[in-house]
Amino acid sequence: MKNIDSFTHVRGESLYLDDLPVVNGTLYACVFGSQVAHGRIRSLDLADALNLPGVVRILTARDIPGENQIGGIIPDEVLLADQTVDFWGMPVALVVAETDEIARRAAALIRAEIDPLPVVTDPREACALGQLIVPPRTFQTGDAEAAFADCDYIFEGRADSGGQEHLYLETQGAYAVPLENGNIRLFSSTQGPTAVQRAVARVLGVGMHKIEIDVTRLGGGFGGKEDGANLWAALVALATHCLRRPVKYVLHRMEDLRMTGKRHPYTSDFKIGLTKDLKIRAYTASLYQDAGASADLSPAVLERSLFHANNTYFIPNLRVTAYSCRTNLPSNTAFRGFGGPQGMFVIEAAIAKAAEELGVSAIAIQRANLLREGDAFHYGQVAEGCEAEACWTDAATRYDLPELQREVDAFNRQNRLKKKGLAVMPICFGISFTKKWMNQARALVHLYADGSVGVSTGAVEMGQGVNTKMVQVAARCLSVRPERIKIEPTNTTRIANTSPTAASATSDLNGKALQLACQALTERLLGVARARLQAEEVSIRNEVVWVGDKPSDLGWNDLILEAYQQRVCLSEHAHYATPGIHYDPTVEKGHPFAYHVYGTALVGTTVDCLRGTYTVDYVRVTHDFGQSMNTIVDRGQAEGAIVQGIGWMTMEDLRYNADGRLLSNALSTYKIPDIYSVPPVLDIQFLETAGSDYAIFRSKAVGEPPLMYGIGAYFALRNAVRAFNPSSGLPFDAPMTPEKVLLSLYADALVPTPEVAS
Repeated sequence: MKNIDSFTHVRGESLYLDDLPVVNGTLYACVFGSQVAHGRIRSLDLADALNLPGVVRILTARDIPGENQIGGIIPDEVLLADQTVDFWGMPVALVVAETDEIARRAAALIRAEIDPLPVVTDPREACALGQLIVPPRTFQTGDAEAAFADCDYIFEGRADSGGQEHLYLETQGAYAVPLENGNIRLFSSTQGPTAVQRAVARVLGVGMHKIEIDVTRLGGGFGGKEDGANLWAALVALATHCLRRPVKYVLHRMEDLRMTGKRHPYTSDFKIGLTKDLKIRAYTASLYQDAGASADLSPAVLERSLFHANNTYFIPNLRVTAYSCRTNLPSNTAFRGFGGPQGMFVIEAAIAKAAEELGVSAIAIQRANLLREGDAFHYGQVAEGCEAEACWTDAATRYDLPELQREVDAFNRQNRLKKKGLAVMPICFGISFTKKWMNQARALVHLYADGSVGVSTGAVEMGQGVNTKMVQVAARCLSVRPERIKIEPTNTTRIANTSPTAASATSDLNGKALQLACQALTERLLGVARARLQAEEVSIRNEVVWVGDKPSDLGWNDLILEAYQQRVCLSEHAHYATPGIHYDPTVEKGHPFAYHVYGTALVGTTVDCLRGTYTVDYVRVTHDFGQSMNTIVDRGQAEGAIVQGIGWMTMEDLRYNADGRLLSNALSTYKIPDIYSVPPVLDIQFLETAGSDYAIFRSKAVGEPPLMYGIGAYFALRNAVRAFNPSSGLPFDAPMTPEKVLLSLYADALVPTPEVAS
């Protein structure tokens, strides 16, 4: 089944936040953000801005009727700066005006006197100063320190991975409309409608029932609109509360780049110990996470880095400690993979370091240490349905890994100024929110008297095709044509207490809830059919009631009408909570994931050793989709994730200066993959597996896991560079930009000899 939104997308008819018709009397908002990264506010001059014709009001922290607080996990993030500012662009005041242009002009007229305070932009420095968001956390199994004594080889090093801008096509935005009795309807570009509802209610000092959040779809999210949308929704809601008029704010791209958090940069130290047969016997690491100015989702992201610190390898003795470090940058937040990629990059760097020092292929170390069925993860869960070796074997056989390596070696012998690199990237990614209570969902289904179907869930469509999958679930469970089914916008009045659309768990959670609702309705309808047909063995198949193995003359429309006339309830609200998951953070052990997704990618690159430019020639993947319920949607998700991962690892170079000001503040200075960056060969094969009972229809989650294949591009490029200059002291520092490649190709030539220096 193709994506149900494809028709309106292509015709430009799909509705996003900025496409919604505006209500008469709508005002427009714009933030005045701090012009320094850290300081104490001495004064705020609003006079010139207030005198600008068309300005209705300028709101500051003093105008907040409830709490000046939108922090989720930790209450450390104010809506509007009051006494101090903590990052460049931090909202200090909100201009509300008759037009968007006037609001922006007025914001530029505001003057603030801010006494500067020390600016910290390095997480290691923040850690040394004791500036931590939460206390450090350590995951461990076995005795790593003791195990190093039994290792034949021990290697140490450092690995750094940069941030990443979400760059969703639709920027952050919200539109608040006042209703009667002080209620507010809020249209928000958010992945977490309930999170927005909760934050707004807190700021306004009202109950959550007074705030209705409505989301039709997002123009991309990638995690940036999970908790990141709360700020903008709370600002417009505050303005609407104060003025009793509709207020809209859609960020300009430059505002969005400057004021929003990104993927967390990490800087890490590692130590790895191996035996002579290349088994990893011991592994330790210290991960320093750049959280930015406030917690946001950093503690949860950090936890996921710890969960995936071993990637897809069995390591009997492991100890990894992670520090969430507070810096004077915009609060970094969720991004596809949610800390997993950062943790995986470190273990892959450690394996590469060991391989280079030993003069062996990293592929040999990877293959020797793959997880097997029954192996225990360092957090206590046992690998069940483990497909790590199956994915590796299928990819290596299907694509002839030995022959690919021979081709690379032959090419490198024959070419002096071009070199090829090959890397293998196996993955293992746990599916579930790592907080047990978030693994729940609800669905509401209406069967209308004419036989049509309305479906409401907590899932937010943001381009990943979840609406299409929800239609498939309802159509399959009710045995009706997809054309009968309408997916309603996500709305907190219809479906309350939603978990965010995140963690790759949305289809599973909401799909399971929808399945339960449809099953309950089907049972009621079958009861009506039994009475009507005077038969016990009845079923619904393709909109017809069957008696045994024969179709009856009772069709879907007649059945629904019969049920309605008999006053049978044709609506059902169902609840689903993932069973079996648990975790005890006091001992850092448990069973936090419903299941794991596995896969293996072979990545090939070519480096122009004269210029430092390069191409990613192919990404060939065997992926564990389980029993995919929509191969078109799943393949598209995998392709997009892989390219996004390649972008993070190769070209997306997020840069701030020492004063905390964003330097890569436009698409001229921040490069993302375009169509020409997509590998000419992007081949994704579906591994034949049983899937998991905890996945909807045994179709495994696909949103995040494939992003980690992009890490392979980094190591393939590294191998190509080392083929040209084996003595290059190339650090493990992603992204591998062309500039870094060029410098590493000629690293020795850039160091003056004593004779030249004299």
